[in-house]
Amino acid sequence: MAWVALFFAGVFEVGWAIGLKYTDGFTRLWPTLGTAAAIVASMVLLGLAVRHLPIGTAYAVWTGIGTVGTAILGIALLGEPAGAARLACIGLIVAGIVGLKILTPA
Repeated sequence: MAWVALFFAGVFEVGWAIGLKYTDGFTRLWPTLGTAAAIVASMVLLGLAVRHLPIGTAYAVWTGIGTVGTAILGIALLGEPAGAARLACIGLIVAGIVGLKILTPA
C-alpha cells in the first residue's frame, strides 16, 4: 500500500509542477487552487508512504516520478524539446526508479 501511495504522490507532484505553468505567477485563481490542492495531496501521500518506506528511497522515487512525468508532459503539452539525449536521460531516471523499487522491501 505504501508504494501505491507513493505512486499517487508522484502523480500529484506532476500535477502541481505542470500546474505552476498555468497559474501565470499565481495570478489565475483556478489553476492556482488546483496547483495548491495537488501540492497538499502530494505531500499527504508522501507522508503516508514514508511511514513504511525508507525516506531516501521514497523521496528519490517521488521526485523521479515527478521529474519524468513533468518532462513528458512538458514535451507533450508545452512543446518542449524531445531530443534523443533528453529522452535517454528520462529513461535513466525511470531505470533508477525501477531499481529502487526492486531493491526496497515493503
